[in-house]
Amino acid sequence: MSRIGKKPVDMPSGVSAAVSGQTIEVKGPKGTRSFKATDDVTLTVEDNAITVTPRGKSKRARQQWGMSRSVIANLVTGVTDGFKKELEIQGVGYRASMTGNTLKLNLGLSHDVDYTPPEGVTVTAPKQTEIIVEGIDEQQVGQVAANIRAWRKPEPYKGKGIRYKGEFVFRKEGKKK
Repeated sequence: MSRIGKKPVDMPSGVSAAVSGQTIEVKGPKGTRSFKATDDVTLTVEDNAITVTPRGKSKRARQQWGMSRSVIANLVTGVTDGFKKELEIQGVGYRASMTGNTLKLNLGLSHDVDYTPPEGVTVTAPKQTEIIVEGIDEQQVGQVAANIRAWRKPEPYKGKGIRYKGEFVFRKEGKKK
């Protein structure tokens, strides 16, 4: 039995959910998100809680049970609080700035990198060495942060590059004479 799937997803005040067939739509103060579940699970909304139950005892139904519950919990979290990833830049001359809706990165390349985030994700640079990615879709926020980080991943010798806040970079010792 799925320990995650058994728990109902509680909806805080200001959040509403509607089920039509296998699609659930969650509305909250930050926006609206929807999810289409597979035919292996049943979705029900009752008493400010969303419950997911498997149809049958097949392995696929049990897999979809916990996964569907986790996705629905992320929808509720996204429309209430939203998701946030923080990146920090380390390196001499490396910096970030916002010009309109475009993130401009100076990363020691021969050119500046301009990154325009997709719709639904906001990117801010409060300091020259800090980037904050926010949105209501966890997958999209994580992908945008990964795309920005991919321009200059932290290297193991000096630690220069773009890293997630709190990320540990294993440092290597350089050559010896």
